[in-house]
Amino acid sequence: MAYFDSASSVPLHPVARQALVASLDEGWADPARLYREGRRARLLLDAAREAAAEAVGCRADELVFTSSGTRAVHAGIAGVLAGRRRVGRHLIVSSVEHSSVLHAAEVHEADGGTVTRVAVERTGSVAASSYVEALREDTALACLQSANHEVGTEQPVAEVAAACRAAGVPLLVDAAQSLGWGRVSGDWSVLTASAHKWGGPSGVGLLAVRKGVRFAVRGPADERESGRAAGFENIPAIVAAAASLRAVRAEADAEAVRLRELTERIRARVPSLVPDVEVVGDPERRLPGVVTFSCLYVDGETLLHELDREGFSVSSGSSCTSSTLTPSHVLRAMGVLSEGNVRVSLPPGAAEEDVERFLSVLPGAVAAVREKVGPAAPATVLREDVLVVDALGKRCPIPVIELAKVIGDVPVGGTVRVLSDDEAARLDIPAWCEMREQEYVGEEPSERGAAYVVRRLT
Repeated sequence: MAYFDSASSVPLHPVARQALVASLDEGWADPARLYREGRRARLLLDAAREAAAEAVGCRADELVFTSSGTRAVHAGIAGVLAGRRRVGRHLIVSSVEHSSVLHAAEVHEADGGTVTRVAVERTGSVAASSYVEALREDTALACLQSANHEVGTEQPVAEVAAACRAAGVPLLVDAAQSLGWGRVSGDWSVLTASAHKWGGPSGVGLLAVRKGVRFAVRGPADERESGRAAGFENIPAIVAAAASLRAVRAEADAEAVRLRELTERIRARVPSLVPDVEVVGDPERRLPGVVTFSCLYVDGETLLHELDREGFSVSSGSSCTSSTLTPSHVLRAMGVLSEGNVRVSLPPGAAEEDVERFLSVLPGAVAAVREKVGPAAPATVLREDVLVVDALGKRCPIPVIELAKVIGDVPVGGTVRVLSDDEAARLDIPAWCEMREQEYVGEEPSERGAAYVVRRLT
């Protein structure tokens, strides 16, 4: 089985396993106690903090360990917003942030705060100028991920951090996806990360808050981890997280070169091997091991099952793979195709022969899924140059498939109205038009769902 989902979680690094086992016998005691066992546990915790801080690029007394990366994000956002409440209650986030950031923004908004969600380009990248335009006198905090978790696009953190610093606004960087590859550049104020993203154990997060950033802990007071992460420290897991971060960093430069070559191979060959595919994300500024593409006329969940049967573990941002049945917020914000979405994220050590085998089985897997698509929905000609496709009650990719089947039945300049009550159609029909060089006229109200109007250009 080839595991190609390292953006979700990386297998435990051998160094992490060794450190975890070794510290189980030494790090079980309360590090706040003064007796021998407590002092021994404290030494392990302090050493782990020093190592992690060196990797992050901050002082040891600026970094605390949390119970997860999500908890670090929530604590970081809430703490800075509370600490800077006198400045204002305006928060800036990008539209492609991890859900932990966006959920924190929703809570802030529900509590009376204001949120600006910065749009992204089709590559998934924000423009630093967009953050400059979003800054206000009452801005308390800005948030920006170092690299996107779904498409791998790296963000201009240094430029945004400089703009925020000039305006006196702290920038929180979610570095979960990139910290294993290197330090985050720029003059950031707060940084969060998660150990299981670089091969450490799950249940360990990092929260670094620079000196000088106003920060007020939310929730009941706790003496541990500077009061910023309540509860007894999981010292064996923390030691393993710090040890594995140092280990992966030592290997990062050489491994990044190798994985970039493999992902570039996938980016270049998938469009030639599989028809009707869109490769998404920035072609240059991206994480070493991540490549994402979307296949027209394919149900994402079915495709993932097909690839799983072939021995490949990959993930997807398609709406059909989510319990919410809504398109990925990242793909929606980018304005790219969401149906049949596949994210390949290669872990360190991924074998070249596994990549080649993936490329060899992918065309057959996509073809097998496309064969399962049912017959066309009935289309009714209303006028000579207008066609209506009734796809109500059908989930994407069916509405897009039916559009593709009938677009040639109207003359050039004629239109097709696709009736759909699947929210994914709002994203996928315009994306299809972009790929097929047809004109997306817009969305019209309908008795059920919406009518998506497409004009035939070619």
